[in-house]
Amino acid sequence: MAEAAKKAFVTGHPVAHSRSPKIHAYWLAKYGIDGSYRAIDIAPEAFAEFVETLEANGYRGGNVTIPHKESAFALATRLDAAAEQIGAANTLWFEDGTLWGGNTDAYGFAANLNEHSPGWATNGPAVVLGAGGAARAVIQALKQRGIDDIRVVNRTLARAEELRHRFGAGVSAHGTAATGELLADAGLLVNTSALGMHGNEGLSADPARLPDHAIVTDIVYVPLETPLLAAAKARGLKTVDGLGMLLHQAVPGFERWFGIRPEVTAELRQMIVANLGAQGLGAQGMTRE
Repeated sequence: MAEAAKKAFVTGHPVAHSRSPKIHAYWLAKYGIDGSYRAIDIAPEAFAEFVETLEANGYRGGNVTIPHKESAFALATRLDAAAEQIGAANTLWFEDGTLWGGNTDAYGFAANLNEHSPGWATNGPAVVLGAGGAARAVIQALKQRGIDDIRVVNRTLARAEELRHRFGAGVSAHGTAATGELLADAGLLVNTSALGMHGNEGLSADPARLPDHAIVTDIVYVPLETPLLAAAKARGLKTVDGLGMLLHQAVPGFERWFGIRPEVTAELRQMIVANLGAQGLGAQGMTRE
């Protein structure tokens, strides 16, 4: 009897804007895999039942996006180290009948910088703008790569303090008024806030205050060149856009569900860039799945 097609998904509420089906469809075709990956909109009140019936419905796992990441974290039987530290799961898979939850956002962030700015991890201190779930993933990646001075800046200081307590030594919390001073000796500036997205334009920090060797990256990818990246580029600094994080975070999940570790190629990137343009510039540029 022929093996059943391998099935995976992305779920959120809403989820129609997700580019993940296009990313995974590209890889399924490229590697000749008999499989599918589709977007499934699940309301929060129905999420637990959806997860409980995954295996019975033939799914090997899938991606989880807003607003289900913390619920996925709670429902998984086992968790990888990244999910444990970040406190949220964006990837589910079955291993010997056990449902695992993982988080690939930190991996995606680091892999994007590895590709476009090799050696970035020696460029601390780092300033991280924002204190939401994406900031957790970024801080985890920075700590993993040995950056020991991470300055979290957020409009609500209490949220930055939460991350300082979660991640411990080497992480400090600051209000936005301190941003200029914090940038003076920073080698890496990371925007994880919504500033810069279409519909929320604005400059989250002034790159003019950074030293000449600094790298500036923005996890927002709609638009690809945010106001922060444009200002940093005009200043002559190295910049890295957020689209690579989206592409690279998809790699570990695909490998778990379909058995092949896929490659992030220039062709894949151009396909997604074209899709972003075709779909218009909505305010979805921080969805990581």
